Amino acid sequence: MAICTNLIGVGKSSLVHLLCHNQVLGNPSWTVGCSVDVRIHDYKEGTPEEKTYYIELWDVGGSVGSASSAKSTRAVFYSSVNGIILVHDLTNKKSSQNLYRWSLEALNKDSSPTGVIVTNGDYDREQFAENLLPLLVIGTKFDHIPENKRNDVLTRTAFLSEDFNAEEINLDCTNPRYLAAGSSNAVKLSRFFDKVIEKRYFTKDTNQMSGFSERKRFNLKSLHYD
Repeated sequence: MAICTNLIGVGKSSLVHLLCHNQVLGNPSWTVGCSVDVRIHDYKEGTPEEKTYYIELWDVGGSVGSASSAKSTRAVFYSSVNGIILVHDLTNKKSSQNLYRWSLEALNKDSSPTGVIVTNGDYDREQFAENLLPLLVIGTKFDHIPENKRNDVLTRTAFLSEDFNAEEINLDCTNPRYLAAGSSNAVKLSRFFDKVIEKRYFTKDTNQMSGFSERKRFNLKSLHYD
């Protein structure tokens, strides 16, 4: 499983639908509680090791009630995490800043009620230094950015992939062409899901896998918060 974190309204539910069905979500709405969707992924596609897996994507709703109670509720969904998708709204600067707080909470490294403190763009990178979970950063609503401002926005968010030691994808969830087969984004996405599968099934010996059927189903969680 993996976790997508950030504010309500970043387009995460639309993203999950696009990842699972390669279709635009016609009537997106805020998630209440948790919704689950499934993506079929071909691990190591085109190689002798190719196998097909069902990956569950868990879309966990934003905060309800007090911050502490909402945090306790979300913690139920953090167990057995195999990867994290960090989703942010490219049109909202606060959205990208919040990725640090939510990712630390998901990684169970949030020892304070407010999570990681970000001041002037700085934070403690050591908190992520020993992370072994596959991470992927996805920026949404790319088409909503005026063309004359896109370079400025992408420059502002470029540090995210370096900070999290993760690949970055920028897209618009209303346009499936951003994940078209053979595109650089599709390749990045496939690499991420391969890593998630390896995190779930591979032993220390990378040439050996723990027993599993050719079609295996497991969880990939996604969250969004206020």
